[in-house]
Amino acid sequence: MDYEGFKREILKMSDIDLSLYKEKQMKRRIDSLIRKNGYVRYDEYVQALKIDRDMYNEFINYLTINVSEFYRNPEQWEVLKDQIIPMLLKRSPILKVWSSACSTGDEPYTLAMVLSEHMPLSRIKIIASDIDAEALKKAKAGVYTEKSLEKLPEHYVRDFFTKDGSLYRVKDELKQCVEFKRHNLLKDPYPGGCDLIVCRNVLIYFTEEAKSQMYVKFNRALKDQGVLFIGSTEQIIMSTRYKLTPIKTFFYVKDGDI
Repeated sequence: MDYEGFKREILKMSDIDLSLYKEKQMKRRIDSLIRKNGYVRYDEYVQALKIDRDMYNEFINYLTINVSEFYRNPEQWEVLKDQIIPMLLKRSPILKVWSSACSTGDEPYTLAMVLSEHMPLSRIKIIASDIDAEALKKAKAGVYTEKSLEKLPEHYVRDFFTKDGSLYRVKDELKQCVEFKRHNLLKDPYPGGCDLIVCRNVLIYFTEEAKSQMYVKFNRALKDQGVLFIGSTEQIIMSTRYKLTPIKTFFYVKDGDI
């Protein structure tokens, strides 16, 4: 079995289309994982994935590149808190917020904390989604290491976490602000009517064709004048073709339908 055959098998097994990921980068990662598990050939590894659930979960987790932390790139969260959210609240007192590719939950919980500066927790409702079921389990559990919180402002740690030995647990009142669900950005319908969509540090792994499709879907998922917040290693080339206009670095506002 060659890599093309492997991609077809993975699509059947997981609904993940590896053809939409940058091939050189993804193939290198997968080849490394296969060797780590003691296999040489793709067909051998595929058979192992079919019978070993732990290995399959490891593969999906590795594939979806779950690197996350609270308040990643703090200066961007400050822009969101001080400029973007007040702008959105002038148009609507209730915001529909979607944290896409949310990984282990660091990002949507950060969003809830930042939004709490502007409104009571009872008014905050965030949809948080990811393709990786194992990552979502960790997100729902809401238990984190001290390292993952090291960039988080001290008052957020104090107000929204309970220390448990060397770990930190998200308080229930913050958990209630976030609804986690499984979602495949490449395949599943996007939620509509969003005021704010956060999709950070995931688009870099996809082909230009796949990114183009997602930008169109993000436009359609946003309300008019809604905002898309992307990662620090990402930039939407010729964003105006998607009716997304840059308003701050890493922030784009929808200025029309496509």
